[in-house]
Formats: sequence, C-alpha cells, structure tokens
Amino acid sequence: MKLIKAIVRPEKVDDVVDALEKAGYPAFTKLNTVGRGKQGGLQVGEIYYDELPKTLLLLAVSSDEVDEVVGVIKSSALTGNFGDGKIFIQPLEESYTIRTGEKQTK
Repeated sequence: MKLIKAIVRPEKVDDVVDALEKAGYPAFTKLNTVGRGKQGGLQVGEIYYDELPKTLLLLAVSSDEVDEVVGVIKSSALTGNFGDGKIFIQPLEESYTIRTGEKQTK
C-alpha cells in the first residue's frame, strides 16, 4: 500500500476530486492548509503573501494503483503556473477500519 499526499490549489480541489471519483478512487481525506514552495510566496502589486492557501489530499491506494492516481491528480490539478502543487508518495504498511477492526495490507 502507498499513501499519496497531494498538495493542490484550493480552486482546483473540486476538479481533482471529481476526476479521482470518475477514475474509481472516491475515498480521500481533505485538509485545508497554508504553505509555499520554492518561489517563497507571492507578490501582487505591493502586497506580499508569505504563505498561500493550499489543500492537502490524502489517499491510501494499493501499490499498483499509484501511477494511475498520480496521473489523474497531475492532469486535473495543472494550471501551468507556479504553485500548482506537489505530490508525495510514502509506503503504508497497514491500515485498519475502526468500525470493523479489519486490517488492510495490500
């Protein structure tokens, strides 16, 4: 199993979620957060924004689904501008469904 952490623009979240659902991946956790990338923030006129709003999506998928899910996220989150986001992949050894106690280890 893998844990996919996708940091995307808030205005692209609905596009990403819709695309994931259409591709068969409806389960996720969504967190609103702030951050900045290598560009170090954003200057609009005289106003400097040190931290920008972002949304973090967390998805647990089987190892063989990672490439498809990453492709869906990349294509649906892309604007072509700085700040489009980042995707991180981490190993996920096991997970449990609290209601049933069932363990998943795919």
